[in-house]
Amino acid sequence: MNGRRFVEFLKKLRADAGRPIIVMADKASYHTSGGVRRYAADSHGEVAVKHLPAYSPDLNPDEQVWNHAKARLAKRFVATKEEFKAALFSILLSIQRTPDLILSFFQLPSTPYAAHAI
Repeated sequence: MNGRRFVEFLKKLRADAGRPIIVMADKASYHTSGGVRRYAADSHGEVAVKHLPAYSPDLNPDEQVWNHAKARLAKRFVATKEEFKAALFSILLSIQRTPDLILSFFQLPSTPYAAHAI
């Protein structure tokens, strides 16, 4: 991933949303790059990128996705890298298709900021 690709992602996300978006991101270099900052500024409020504090996985609902996926993956037997990839893809697709589960990731005590945006 790099800043240019992240901007392309933001453009597609904004188009799909059909309304202004706020994206919560960690402080990875591609999230804070000059290109990303310029794109957000030039969007006239249509795209805002807000950053989580460093070293705060408890504030990031994405971490709950990974925790859930790892717990489910631990119950499966995978013998090869290909089986691992297929199992993980299946689990992530299952999460994607379960809106109530996704919403639960935003209901944790440390994520009320995100719950209000839903």
